[in-house]
Amino acid sequence: MTGWSRRNAPGVAGAVIVAAMAVLAVVGPPIWGDEAVRIDAAAILQGSSPGHPLGTDNLGRDLLARVLVAGRYSLLLALAATAIGAAAGIVLGTLPSVLPRRAARLATGTVNALVAFPGLLLAMFTAVVTGLGARGAVLGIGAAIAPGFARLTQTLAATVANSDYVSAARMLGVPRRLILTRHVLPNIAEPLILNLTQALGGALLGLAGMSFLGLGVQPPDFDWGRLLFDGFPRIYVTPEVALGPAAAVALAGIGFNLLGDALARAAARTSVTREKTPPPPPAEDAGEPDPGALLEVRDLTVTFPGGVTPVRQLSLTVAPGEIVGLVGESGSGKSLTAAAIGGLVPYPGTVTHAALRLGGRDVATLSDKELGTALAMVFQDPLAALNPALKVGGQLAEVAIVHDGADRAEAHRRAVDRLGHVHLPEPDRRAKQHPHELSGGMRQRAVIAMGLMGTPRLIVADEPTTALDVTVQRQILRLLREVVEETGAAILFISHDIAVVGELCDRVVVMYAGRVVEELPAGRLADGAAHPYTKALIASLLDLDTDRSTPLAGIAGTQPAPGQIGPGCAFAPRCPLATARCESDRPELVAHGPGQRVACWEVK
Repeated sequence: MTGWSRRNAPGVAGAVIVAAMAVLAVVGPPIWGDEAVRIDAAAILQGSSPGHPLGTDNLGRDLLARVLVAGRYSLLLALAATAIGAAAGIVLGTLPSVLPRRAARLATGTVNALVAFPGLLLAMFTAVVTGLGARGAVLGIGAAIAPGFARLTQTLAATVANSDYVSAARMLGVPRRLILTRHVLPNIAEPLILNLTQALGGALLGLAGMSFLGLGVQPPDFDWGRLLFDGFPRIYVTPEVALGPAAAVALAGIGFNLLGDALARAAARTSVTREKTPPPPPAEDAGEPDPGALLEVRDLTVTFPGGVTPVRQLSLTVAPGEIVGLVGESGSGKSLTAAAIGGLVPYPGTVTHAALRLGGRDVATLSDKELGTALAMVFQDPLAALNPALKVGGQLAEVAIVHDGADRAEAHRRAVDRLGHVHLPEPDRRAKQHPHELSGGMRQRAVIAMGLMGTPRLIVADEPTTALDVTVQRQILRLLREVVEETGAAILFISHDIAVVGELCDRVVVMYAGRVVEELPAGRLADGAAHPYTKALIASLLDLDTDRSTPLAGIAGTQPAPGQIGPGCAFAPRCPLATARCESDRPELVAHGPGQRVACWEVK
């Protein structure tokens, strides 16, 4: 036996058993149906014999023929029970993703209570309430299966609901039911389908048990459980009359479970309720809008329970047609700032601000459609930003359908046009492909094209080149510059790479530990940076002229966690210029030359 055969022997055995059961269900009744119901008064209650290998029942009917014929009814009942349980469980499991917060908690509590209730008791209770017989047994087993499916669906949906493409759909104003059916369910379908196979085996065993207890199939109908019920009183005299249906039930259950386990392992090898952010409280002093700013942010603060504040009183502006870089180490609050601007801060985060305006209007007053049209988001990982279950063109077309009311044909034409606009080769062909069929650079271009499906006035690009190689990175940077020149849109470009920011941007905002520590024109980065942190970032850059005989430049220490920032300058523990005043008093941003502001006590 080869290594592959040994590793997959259980799965192969399960597939063979299931296939045999399926064939039996098809050919059994036509071949042995007459023999299974033919009454023979001369052969009543016989044991095993050449003419009746499994004996006969109290009417002289051949039990082997009845076992072979009962396979179809047993499998059909198991399929019906599994379908009912899966449908009810999936609906119940997805409710927390579409209901308001309080109703979602009630749905979650219901799932938890049902999971804790013994499945057999739930099945028996349902069967008794709905009436004895096949219908009651099917409903009972379906009710017993549903809680497990609900828990699995709820867990899977919660993981997908935090994906970038779901966040983007929410920002675009896609209704919750469409988010559920287009973005959540297609991406959790595989484990649910795999679970169906195992659930089918469990349903088969459960229905046989219900019939054996007298709660399932009733005469004159019969399934394997009913045959076992009829033959059990004779098990000590002629055991073969009970062992035949028992072996059929056991073999079918084993086959479905082996196949389900093998499919689950294969899927694992091949695969290498977020709630809406609470609205900010009314601004105490929003002041007059800045007439020269497309995006105006003043005193933006993001807080999580426990006093964790990753973004603290951040202020910045972006003018029309301007590219502003937001730079800093990982954990400095850059991406959370972008999320706050787009209304995507995950619950239970709270966003407050003195002003958050887009085009002179308070973002809180913009409808989902207005915000989704005026603001485009380009995420760090395009593979996570695109729904893997949908074709690229369909995802782009959704923007035009939702916001502009375009029909599918027009939306598809616009999607192909936008893909060509970002220099994606063969845009019509690429629109018909899934995200995994595109390279990393192509996916990032597709995400940028998605942002251009409307008429965005501001593009927030969150680390859009981090996962790309240097050549593709330069192409994406050139593309972003072209977009600004052609559309007049502004870009807030977020990156930890100060070299990339210096090449692309007009102005640079440097963040550290949730605060802005310096703001200056990009042309002055190399020789005009004033804050010790900005200088340290620049000094850590390598180029062809770097002396390889000297140690690599770095910044000693680590950035403090959001909940461990003291009252003074957060950079003080790592700063060579720090004094006692830096430890106790936090410096404010003050002017330091044309277009430059610095937050440092030691910079004069």
